[in-house]
Amino acid sequence: MTTPADETNPDAPATDAPATRKVPVELGLRAYEVLIGHGVLKQLGALMEERGLQGPFTVITDYRGDHARREVWEKILFEDGVDYPTLDVPPGEASKSLEAYARLMSELAQRKVPRSGTIIALGGGVMGDLAGFVAASYLRGIAFVQVPTTLLAMVDSSVGGKTGVNLPEGKNLVGAFYQPKLVVADLGTLRTLPGREFSAGLAEVIKYGAIASEGLFDRVAAGVTVEDEDLAEIIETCVAIKAGIVVEDEFETGTQRALLNFGHTIGHAIERATGYTTYLHGEAIALGMRAAAWLSVWQLGLLEEEAKRIELALSANGLPLELKPEVDRGAILAALGNDKKVGSDGKNRWVLLKELGVAESGWEIEEDLVEKAIGLLYTP
Repeated sequence: MTTPADETNPDAPATDAPATRKVPVELGLRAYEVLIGHGVLKQLGALMEERGLQGPFTVITDYRGDHARREVWEKILFEDGVDYPTLDVPPGEASKSLEAYARLMSELAQRKVPRSGTIIALGGGVMGDLAGFVAASYLRGIAFVQVPTTLLAMVDSSVGGKTGVNLPEGKNLVGAFYQPKLVVADLGTLRTLPGREFSAGLAEVIKYGAIASEGLFDRVAAGVTVEDEDLAEIIETCVAIKAGIVVEDEFETGTQRALLNFGHTIGHAIERATGYTTYLHGEAIALGMRAAAWLSVWQLGLLEEEAKRIELALSANGLPLELKPEVDRGAILAALGNDKKVGSDGKNRWVLLKELGVAESGWEIEEDLVEKAIGLLYTP
């Protein structure tokens, strides 16, 4: 499994300053690096030039109209010294649509962006998924760079090459595996996040601990804030876990990459059942992990004490444990049938925990247990 690289070489160039952590994603001709640190956005132009990425550059972002977080944009526009024309997208999950995708494709064509161009996805997971899918399909594929500015995107969605958009029938049903050329995670952007969004990102951090590292789980279970000195290390550890899984199972044809879906089966169903408006993605995944933890107890023998530890970790990081009473449980059950991981037999395949830090994929669960787990989400 890929491990975090140690960047302490005093002779390294300025763009590889010791404060910048690197995690390689070793995929042969599709290999790239994830850079994590403070101030790395100021080096974006030089970092892309080092990797042979050419202009014209086009930024796809939802920040231009967000005055509270305009500083993220200005770090690139005014301090990097490179001209970055933009394509603006409204914020929110609704932008992960075929309509937004078609508009962006048309605008690139109208601007006559050539095959040598590079797309920069600036924002959270929605921007990364949408811009990545645009890059994967415009002119049959042009280069793109991920610039995640939310915790959730830094630790999860910006790494691994999953791109796509939603359909009314379900989440991420249209898309492609398409790896970025570079991922640049500037920790300074996290200070612009509302507290609720930072907490939502911690759901994915808890997930990585639950499926692959009890040590990471123990650390995040104590609570994490944007001010913590070890935040870069926490992000690096998550990225390294995901990079190792992606290297082993890039296209999710085996069992390894499916492990990343712990909590996502019910989480995605909750998002769809509530029209993607009630819960942030990480909040829905937190609820899904609570349900999946107890399914693990009932189906796989996970100790009840460990399921309760997951609940405490979620609560300690400001994540919900209960569904709002107005959420229709029937709609959640119906949405499970449209999950992209449903097998040819029409049944969901679940990721469960054998113990904290050890997960297994491919489990089939009887409907009555699934209903029981969803019912649990309506209780404290």
